[in-house]
Amino acid sequence: MYRTVTCGDLRITHVSQSVTLAGWVQSSRNLGGMTFIDLRDRYGITQLVFNLEDNEELCLAARKLGREYVIQIKGTVRERSAKNANRPTGDVEIQVTELVVLNASSVPPFTIEDESDGGEELRMKYRYLDIRRNPVKEKLLFRHQIALETRKYLSELQFTEIETPYLIKSTPEGARDFVVPSRMNQGQFYALPQSPQTFKQILMVAGMDRYFQIVRCFRDEDLRADRQPEFTQIDCEMAFVEEEDILITFEGLMKHLFKTILQIELPDFPRMSYDEALRDYGSDKPDLRFDMKIQHLNDSLKDKGFAVFDNAELVAGIVCKGIGESYSNKDINDLTDWVKRPQIGAKGLVYIKYNQDGSLKSSVGKFFTDEQLKELAQKVGAEAGDLLLILAGTHDATLKQCGELRLEMARRMNLMKPGEFKAFWVLDFPLLEWDEESQRFFAMHHPFTSPLPQDMHKLNSSDKDTLKSIRAAAYDMVINGAEVGGGSIRIHDRALQAQNFKLLGFTEEEAEAQFGFLLGAFEYGAPPHGGIAFGLDRVCAIMQGSTSIRDYIAFPKNNQGRDMMIDAPSALELKQLNELGVSVMQK
Repeated sequence: MYRTVTCGDLRITHVSQSVTLAGWVQSSRNLGGMTFIDLRDRYGITQLVFNLEDNEELCLAARKLGREYVIQIKGTVRERSAKNANRPTGDVEIQVTELVVLNASSVPPFTIEDESDGGEELRMKYRYLDIRRNPVKEKLLFRHQIALETRKYLSELQFTEIETPYLIKSTPEGARDFVVPSRMNQGQFYALPQSPQTFKQILMVAGMDRYFQIVRCFRDEDLRADRQPEFTQIDCEMAFVEEEDILITFEGLMKHLFKTILQIELPDFPRMSYDEALRDYGSDKPDLRFDMKIQHLNDSLKDKGFAVFDNAELVAGIVCKGIGESYSNKDINDLTDWVKRPQIGAKGLVYIKYNQDGSLKSSVGKFFTDEQLKELAQKVGAEAGDLLLILAGTHDATLKQCGELRLEMARRMNLMKPGEFKAFWVLDFPLLEWDEESQRFFAMHHPFTSPLPQDMHKLNSSDKDTLKSIRAAAYDMVINGAEVGGGSIRIHDRALQAQNFKLLGFTEEEAEAQFGFLLGAFEYGAPPHGGIAFGLDRVCAIMQGSTSIRDYIAFPKNNQGRDMMIDAPSALELKQLNELGVSVMQK
């Protein structure tokens, strides 16, 4: 046996036992006649002791070991004289009697410590070394816990885990597909699934009733910290359900994960409409760990002689509590530069400071009387010591800018408390969104989403604004300002699905060519059904307060979509390309 215990097992109760351990050399310390080695495996670290007087040959051999050497030792557990309270095994050490080097190691390109000296690109290139570090290893183990508890919860509710294909048909909606050429059908291509959407709907037609899958999905899109070209979904679908059934079921899943893994009891999730979210927070996924709602100020500030406000579709702002007098001119100037950044796009920033002594200071003081600005304070709930920040412009852009400003001020004021979680549902999304460039509607979620029953009659309208107002039976779960999952009640009637395709600009021939298999299935008794999908990587990151999903993926891609470890994507040999019937332009 390579080992009888792991490096995380031993405690004071094991003193005097003979054990065999195997692992990697974490560090080595030579102290005169004694050599100490920290031996590491996935489970922990155990201190090894070699005594020059007891066994000179063994001690000298130990001193030749480098970092990350793989070794096996035998020895006796003894109590440490200098205990390490920060380590579970810190009460004991092993007096080594035998040492076997299982494999030598080159000097690692970075230190395998919790705080490494390696940059991100270097650690991604040597990902197998990075995973040995506790922060990365523990995130992968955390992800395993989430997946395991998800399977247990859903299985107990009679969900069945079913695999769907990876080689499917390309569809024009959504993000760009990754495509795979077919050797046996030259000139034709598979696509890798962006989600198993149509397959899980067909499983409902097939009578499977409750389906789930922890499934890999692929999207060829620009990358950010919370996006990867391949990612994992907790994908779910239910038949014979209404929206309420799905909300209750999957709110229950999230509560179960938080309680079981984090020992946190989440309260019942509040609900708000998409329109409410945009109006009050400037985002369809607001962070509710702090209040700071957007104040709509047209009635108070427009048509008073200040052209910036008078010419704007919307004047809106946020109240920042308690920082009015501490926020300096430099702070205001810095914040003004921040909102003018291209990513935000505001033309400028107006401020009003309400001082403790009852006075006020404002960048628009010459356009408004003190009495008007104090009346404004009463309207928005600003008190002595508060700061009111105001933006103006077109309606949609100003709401979005206020939403971004709200988040930035919360960061600067430390209002996003680690370990605090605010989960809720956003409901009643628009069914369609208009694209000015292509002059057509796109599905806000996907083309299989059902309109709300009370808006179904609007589908027959030819008026663009009426069509824009159609609400979908769609819902997103949001936690701490991030969408962790989203879904909808699906269309299960062929005629209604065909009508929706028509609204989205599909001809009958195009709809049949792309989705004829689904439309055909709807002719054979499709039940009412709906579902949801969660980003597994994102759920993990949010639960642990991380800003990036990469550490929860064993072998992630970088910002250019490259796998730094295996150097992919890479060119193919001409012979392979010819077999596939694919020609490429040579650089």
